[in-house]
Amino acid sequence: MSAINRFHEVANDALVMISDRLPPEAKLTLVIYTPGEPEQDIVLKGPGVEADEVVNTMRRRGGLSLDGDTGYKRGICDVAIGAMALGKQNSGPPPADHWGLEFWDIGRAEGALQEELVQALRLVRKELDACQRVIHYAGGFTPAYVDDAQAAIKVADTVLAKVPA
Repeated sequence: MSAINRFHEVANDALVMISDRLPPEAKLTLVIYTPGEPEQDIVLKGPGVEADEVVNTMRRRGGLSLDGDTGYKRGICDVAIGAMALGKQNSGPPPADHWGLEFWDIGRAEGALQEELVQALRLVRKELDACQRVIHYAGGFTPAYVDDAQAAIKVADTVLAKVPA
């Protein structure tokens, strides 16, 4: 019997003895890890153990704050950020049952709102410019009105220049 197999056997026997002394509803998990060597990780879970409950217990009692930076949390954030970015671009939606779909939908809603606002700004800019042309050709209204409207058109043009046509 290899050393690894013997370890698993001894660890399992120890977990059974510990389990026998726990309240009936208690669950037991043993995690052994070597920093920087994930291939050496060992996770032994007793019957009925839910991984989410183990993580919740570690969060509550083991100092796993949501504020700390870990690869796991960074990965989750990267997926959420990526889903929102793809949603804003209306491309690459996740499968219907994927947890990232909610973030994709948020991004899609923001993208749709941006598209709607850009179209509204283009329309307002076009109509304001048309009004300015009529005023100019008619030779009427005060210069202050014309100057303010021209300044507003420049603001709209500056913003619209940032948006692909």
